[in-house]
Amino acid sequence: MQLNRLTLKDKKLISQYLALVSPELAAYSFVNIYIWRVLYAIQWAIIENSLCIFFQDQIGCFMYLPPLAKEVSPQAIKEAFRVMDNLNKNKDISRIENVQQKDVEPYCFRGYLCREKYPDYLYLRNDLAYLAGNKFKSQRAAYNYFTKHSDFDARSFRLTDQEACLSLFNSWIEERKGQNTDDVYCGMLEDNRKLIQETLVNYKQLSLKGIVVRLDNKIKGFSFGYKLNHNTFCILYEVTDLSVKGLAQFIFRQFCQELKDYQYINIMDDSGLENLRKVKLAYRPTRLIPAYIVTRDA
Repeated sequence: MQLNRLTLKDKKLISQYLALVSPELAAYSFVNIYIWRVLYAIQWAIIENSLCIFFQDQIGCFMYLPPLAKEVSPQAIKEAFRVMDNLNKNKDISRIENVQQKDVEPYCFRGYLCREKYPDYLYLRNDLAYLAGNKFKSQRAAYNYFTKHSDFDARSFRLTDQEACLSLFNSWIEERKGQNTDDVYCGMLEDNRKLIQETLVNYKQLSLKGIVVRLDNKIKGFSFGYKLNHNTFCILYEVTDLSVKGLAQFIFRQFCQELKDYQYINIMDDSGLENLRKVKLAYRPTRLIPAYIVTRDA
């Protein structure tokens, strides 16, 4: 068995395997695998006709996704754990992340330990595009305030916007750090700085779709994401100038209005951040999509 280093050339192959498992979680996308290469050494292998993707850093090695196949054999799972164990000094680090709920039962049945991690938030696109009814009263008010008091220009993301978007993101990070000095939170921000740089550099190759909002000829907000499946679009990033009232609500609604080919919008998980959880719940998700981590009984 050979471990292969992940490159952009692997996009077609990995996307074919991802399509076999009817993806619902945002993690099941080449985009959401590839951009992590700035933080992890990512390798893949075909084991028992299953595609296995391994992430490794200084702490150890784990699988970002379960083995991908129409029907995963028990032997593929055992072999995948063997690969991780060979790379880990501490075998307790060996684990499989982002197992979908529909796929978790066979792991539990075979004696693996399955625990929930943070779920993805799934919305009806029409809810986000129209903000109708009393349940969206506050978001609608913020949207209306922005459109009434701002001379803005909203358009599709262009490759020439990369530098301005990265500059806005850097300013956004520094403002967030000023509001919250927690080491773990600040570490997450720095990780995201690396991730968004990688994403913007490979924007075209990753087939991303996005929007920018300009005020006074300066980009003050941007959002972009990717097609997850035939009826779901995943919003990967949304960043706005925090001083512009109503801009966040505007760009979210505006982008969702443009995504007319999709029935659902997935805005990923909340990373365990309470403020982010409150914001995502305020938009009334139609469903929280469970995700599981699989380990072995000690």
